[in-house]
Amino acid sequence: MAAIVVECLKHFDEQRYKLIAWCIMPNHVHVVVRPVAEWGLEKLLHTWKSFTAHQVNKLLNREGTFWQDEYFDRLVRDDAELASSVQYVLENPWRSGLKRWTWVDVAPGYFGLEKSTD
Repeated sequence: MAAIVVECLKHFDEQRYKLIAWCIMPNHVHVVVRPVAEWGLEKLLHTWKSFTAHQVNKLLNREGTFWQDEYFDRLVRDDAELASSVQYVLENPWRSGLKRWTWVDVAPGYFGLEKSTD
């Protein structure tokens, strides 16, 4: 299931948005993204949720709601806040006790941050 979400997030990177960092957790997802002009956050989330819900439901041989309707978003106002948000996403598995979590990544060289394997 996580692979489906990751593939979806990466699919339109550099076209509809700039994917900065992401983390797929067992019960939620974190994404730091910069939408391109005509692709607002609400539209992006709808396409991600719709596509992944259909794919995961097919994988699990089930129907019905997969994602919650609501989401929590945060406007990033400057480089320091962006760096803090990226760091939060990258450290999320570690803070949750998930060591060597593979479902987390950051755009190469972004602010010099790279994912931790500890």
